[in-house]
Amino acid sequence: MTAVVDTAARLRRLLAILAWLAQVGEAPIEEVAGRFDLTPEALVTELEMAACCGVPPYTPDQLMEIVVTDSSVSTRVGTALARPRRLSPSEGFALAASARALLAVSGSDESGALSGALDKLDRALGGEEIGVELDAPEWLPLVRDAVGSGGHLSISYYSASTDRVTEREIAPRRLFASDGHWYVDAWCGRAGDLRRFRVDRIGTAEVAEVAGGDHVPGGTGSEGAGPAPDGPPGAGPPGFEPFVPGPESTRVRLSVDPAMAWLVESLPATGPPVPADGRVEIEVFVGGDAWLERLLLRLGPDARVLDPPEYRSLAAAAATRILRRYRDGDDPK
Repeated sequence: MTAVVDTAARLRRLLAILAWLAQVGEAPIEEVAGRFDLTPEALVTELEMAACCGVPPYTPDQLMEIVVTDSSVSTRVGTALARPRRLSPSEGFALAASARALLAVSGSDESGALSGALDKLDRALGGEEIGVELDAPEWLPLVRDAVGSGGHLSISYYSASTDRVTEREIAPRRLFASDGHWYVDAWCGRAGDLRRFRVDRIGTAEVAEVAGGDHVPGGTGSEGAGPAPDGPPGAGPPGFEPFVPGPESTRVRLSVDPAMAWLVESLPATGPPVPADGRVEIEVFVGGDAWLERLLLRLGPDARVLDPPEYRSLAAAAATRILRRYRDGDDPK
């Protein structure tokens, strides 16, 4: 059975399928499906979506031509997509800055293939090297050491979503830089789950001694450039969830009408929807009551909270509060 993947991962897989088909020209459906871990039916569905893609003005010669028979599939990209693309100056600058950021990460290979490609790009941009400086928070070296050694840390952490400081014991497993900040994915003893922390919001940190028999779930430690903390899921080392919530997130289980199962594509869900009594159940991470109130009011009777119990009356309370403000003539905002 094909695993459920998020939209970003589906797009990357579809692009890989199209690139491979462009090289081989035509291949049996069973072979393509097996190569990309899909059922034949799922493969055809993905390719039907790609058949609607192209470039302006979207005339037939500018669309992808995908031919699916009973036993094989072939593809031909439009003329505009077939020729090599040229980067604009702004695109070239953005690419060079991203490459410099990757090389600025501790442990990067300064003489590897990326450096060679960057030298060529610098020459194409005028020969002037682009400098990138990454933020270096106070506790970054200690967090990096913990990632490498698999150690534990006792930290005090400021959460912007709740405006409070909490004491936590964490086991850092992945360190990465994104949008000018450093983040660490760590198993959090307080949350009992994997959580994402911004390193510059760690107030104090020290190595924590853990009993030899203790085991903390999680993947192998790694470091590098990664997705934004609330950005596209699916990019992480084996053993990590596609979406890593913030330290103050709460896991909420919802029961929704089957027609609303699209939620799994647009919300930070913990997994695929599960059928139950003619409806589907999904678990989502919630950073605050206000966000969940807006979601439940938007869905109306199509959704209800199953767990935790204290959130079951949240939608009704929010609707009552808003109606009261309207009756009193106040701005509901």
